[in-house]
Amino acid sequence: MTAPVGDRDTVPGAAIGTLLRTTDEGVTITRRREQSFETDRCAVLYPAIAEAAHRVGAVAVGLVDVGCSPGLDLHIDRVGLTYGNGQVLGDPSSPVQLSAAVRGNGRLPTWAVPDVVTRIGIGRDPVDVTDADDVRRLRACLAPDEVERAARLDVELALAATAPPLLLRGDPVELLPEAVARVPADALPVVTTTWALSQVPLEQRLRFLHRLDDAAAGRPVAWVSAEGVGVAPAVPTLGDRHASGHSIIGLALVEQSTLRTEAVGRCWSRGRLLSWLADP
Repeated sequence: MTAPVGDRDTVPGAAIGTLLRTTDEGVTITRRREQSFETDRCAVLYPAIAEAAHRVGAVAVGLVDVGCSPGLDLHIDRVGLTYGNGQVLGDPSSPVQLSAAVRGNGRLPTWAVPDVVTRIGIGRDPVDVTDADDVRRLRACLAPDEVERAARLDVELALAATAPPLLLRGDPVELLPEAVARVPADALPVVTTTWALSQVPLEQRLRFLHRLDDAAAGRPVAWVSAEGVGVAPAVPTLGDRHASGHSIIGLALVEQSTLRTEAVGRCWSRGRLLSWLADP
């Protein structure tokens, strides 16, 4: 099912409070320790982050990963990406080269992700790529016969370890304003959620929206999401059905207590296949 390209929603800050309906529960976004070191989501994050920076004219960004995926979400600028439509993004000299198929005729943005000056992961139990125990747990997720995948994992871990992010442990949503405040004033904070919000109920997802608004006090903040249809609050669903087997790529900009959201694409198989909808 398709919908007009550029489907956007605008939510004033006051509406966020109404959505919360006096909800006082804290958000608990957890990441299971057995989760593998997924890297395919980089193909989704890169063009969306680059687009967010381009729209506000940012020359530098600070990445804040909510839930702290054990993948390369905080290192998307340091990998090379080749898409099925022939486009190449990222770092062509990186030891980590990834690929993704593209559906449809939409062209991905050609902008490069600007200088990443801060990398912050927030979660209750974030993976530390410099910790030997955490690395062993990630390797243990692979089957013994996945020799090639194990070799690729070692390269990916080595890359991530050369620029380890700042890890903040605790309730990731409650930590969100603190994490954004650690991004230098001359850089655009970009908050990312990749299949993290689906692990919590609706009222807690709305709490995330509220904390995002708090984090944007006095400065613009971008939010890039890859979540199931209808999971990310305020992100348009393009008329797609819930639990339809694919996810919506969302791009939101929060500025002066106004949240502007857009569904910029769809993706399947956790980023191995995507369709870009927004005009570059």
